Amino acid sequence: MKKKVLLTFLSFLLFSFSAFEMHKFYMAIFQVNYASEKKMLQITSRIFVDDLNLALEKKYGKKTFLGTEKESNEDIAILKKYFTENLIFKVNGQTKPVLYLSKEHEGDLLICYGRITDVTKFNSVEITNTVLTHWNSDQQNILHFSAFGNKKTVLFTSSKKEDVIKL
Repeated sequence: MKKKVLLTFLSFLLFSFSAFEMHKFYMAIFQVNYASEKKMLQITSRIFVDDLNLALEKKYGKKTFLGTEKESNEDIAILKKYFTENLIFKVNGQTKPVLYLSKEHEGDLLICYGRITDVTKFNSVEITNTVLTHWNSDQQNILHFSAFGNKKTVLFTSSKKEDVIKL
């Protein structure tokens, strides 16, 4: 009887651990704050660095080493290009370019900073966010937007790439 219980417990334990390893969590977080005194949108993204390197390799056909000792200036240039192509803002219907500022590596995450300048009073912001969703249908991007004392949260997926935030 003890062997049956022990065997059942070990089988359950093995199955539990293997189930956790088979499913990875694909999530990126974006925070956008409107700084009215500076007339700009400040953007911070938190993305798993291994997923980002894989996405860049799949999209551009070149292996990148962001967040490692092998990181090169070319890797940073590819990152900037990627954000320009996959994170698009239209303020009151006018496309505004995201200026990449810097990044930092924190554990498994790459934290990237950007901004959009010359943003005065606005009523709506249309956002297209395809970061990592072009190669991974399980990817979800949560975007928190704060302006004029209002906070809105939007979820982007491979099937929902655009949304309009009205204030």
